[in-house]
Amino acid sequence: MKNSNKPSENTEEINPQDEVQTSSDIPEADLTEITSQEKGFFYFLHNPALLKITMYAVSIVVLALVIWGVGALIVHATITPPEPTPLPTATRVALPDGVPTPVFSAGGEASSLMRALELHITPAATVDARTEVTRYTVEAGDTIFGIAEKFGLKPETVLWANRYIIGDTPDGLSIGVELFILPMDGVYHRWSEGEGLNGVASFYGVSPDEIVNYPGNELTPESVGDYSNPNIPPGTMLVVPGGERPTVAWIVPRDSPASGSSHLGPGACGGILYGDVGTGTFTFPTSERWLSGYDYNPPVHNGLDFAGRSGFPIYAADSGVIVYSGWSDRGYGNLIVVDHDRGWQSFYAHLLDGSMLPCGSNVQKGQLIGSMGSTGLSTGPHLHFELRFNGYPVNPWQFLQ
Repeated sequence: MKNSNKPSENTEEINPQDEVQTSSDIPEADLTEITSQEKGFFYFLHNPALLKITMYAVSIVVLALVIWGVGALIVHATITPPEPTPLPTATRVALPDGVPTPVFSAGGEASSLMRALELHITPAATVDARTEVTRYTVEAGDTIFGIAEKFGLKPETVLWANRYIIGDTPDGLSIGVELFILPMDGVYHRWSEGEGLNGVASFYGVSPDEIVNYPGNELTPESVGDYSNPNIPPGTMLVVPGGERPTVAWIVPRDSPASGSSHLGPGACGGILYGDVGTGTFTFPTSERWLSGYDYNPPVHNGLDFAGRSGFPIYAADSGVIVYSGWSDRGYGNLIVVDHDRGWQSFYAHLLDGSMLPCGSNVQKGQLIGSMGSTGLSTGPHLHFELRFNGYPVNPWQFLQ
């Protein structure tokens, strides 16, 4: 029987020299080095100043990395926006019977605001559904165009409504003048004795009924009676809705005698049988070539407003004879009209008092005929210059050389 305490053949004998070293076996120099390393590490952990500086440095680095990362996302837009999640709509509840509700319609006429936008009218003027004529006092800086825009009207309407006040030129505006403002585009007509309603309506391009039925005129077919001899008191001011006033020929061209027209005022000359004839070309009537006011824009403005100072010389644009020299009742102030024959005439307005050549004077092209002023309804010294052919205005820019 084998002895169970007999060692196995694979069991190695333990050598006492191979035992694990203890701390007492570590050399003194190595032990000193380990102690120094541990001391330095714990010294760092227990030093508040160094720990705080380290934490600040780490925080700055982290913040910089965060900012850089966010900026990269914004610039490169790498994040896909989330898809919208549809939500169920609320269930519509029917109103009880008998509850009134507004009715909306997309058909029919456009709203007043849309009409205002289409017609370039201010909403204030559209909302004001007035039928009566109002008054407006001209202020500094006002023009026919600015006043028209303020009230949602065409410039022609403002001019035509006030031709009895400022004449047929916007140069007649001056501070403090009261103007008639119509409620819509059209003409303001002062009734004269002997006029017929049919003729007046035809002149303005409308039907007689449009004048009679306009509420602001306070007329009825019964009160008017016979349209050819209507019962309308002379001096009555009537609104002609949508009416247009044709340009009026004021000066009769010289075929036989040359003459001015009393329609302009007391400066009209008598019959002139003889006089110089124009060359057919026109030169600038002043040394200044730039405008200080209105350009040619008929029928609102039928001439050019040349700039200058009081006393600047004014020259005849072409040879001819003076057929009007004096004051004009049509807003021109001191006015000279030169007849050049063959249907041509030139107008020189707002001239200085005492500077004008008299009626019947023969003048040569470029000759001094007066001085620039600011007479009449004028806002400052300038020359209002017109060219007319057969009594009707033409664009001076097309003929001045």
